[in-house]
Amino acid sequence: MSYIEKMFNLNNKVVIVTGACGQLGNKICEAFKNSESIVIGIDTNTENNKIDDVEYFINDITKKEDTQKLYESIIKKYERIDILINNAGVSTFENFEERPEESFDWVMDVNLKGTFLGIQTYVNLFDQYKSKQGSIINVGSIFGVVSPDFRNYTDLPRKNSEVYGATKAGVIQMTKYFAVHLAERNIRVNCVSPGGIFNPKNPQGEGFRENYAFRTPMKRMANDEEMIGAILYLASDAASYTTGQNVVIDGGLTAW
Repeated sequence: MSYIEKMFNLNNKVVIVTGACGQLGNKICEAFKNSESIVIGIDTNTENNKIDDVEYFINDITKKEDTQKLYESIIKKYERIDILINNAGVSTFENFEERPEESFDWVMDVNLKGTFLGIQTYVNLFDQYKSKQGSIINVGSIFGVVSPDFRNYTDLPRKNSEVYGATKAGVIQMTKYFAVHLAERNIRVNCVSPGGIFNPKNPQGEGFRENYAFRTPMKRMANDEEMIGAILYLASDAASYTTGQNVVIDGGLTAW
């Protein structure tokens, strides 16, 4: 095995991916499967976007007891969980003046509480089973760093919400918090914050894409595959001294 292959070797690593059947989650599962990892995909609906040889479970990450039971069954089967990818996330798109309380609570529960419960469960099992090292990767967003430019949304009703941005900012801060608190246990905690990703199955409006491209130094939206390199890096031994970081992948949008 070459030096580079050893640094990025993910063979036989046990990886949990939440939000596994969404656009980005599907690509994350595919990437780890192609890296010869043991991949467990978790989602509330596992009927679509499934990948061969990925083991899927239905689970609501906002339910503490269900998450504990599922993670414990995984670690009993494989004796460890090497990598946790907290990818699951939701948003709501009403005008904020008309935002129902239920929508606000839903986004808070999934994006913040769900991420916290995943980390809490993982760490408790890590201690219980006396694991030696681990990696947690949270998925944030550029809108946890900057506010959306609402001038972009000329033909896209899915306007980014204040609660989505607030929860993603919380995920980024939670990343730093747990990186500090878990360093002595040899658990690294990092975050990847994507910019706007083009969705070929449910495309953003042409006007939005043009406006977004104009606002971005690289003059285009991202493809989902362009998030994968950073995630694989953070999961691997190549990132053995990297923790508490938020890697922003946005074509330079937040640079100006």
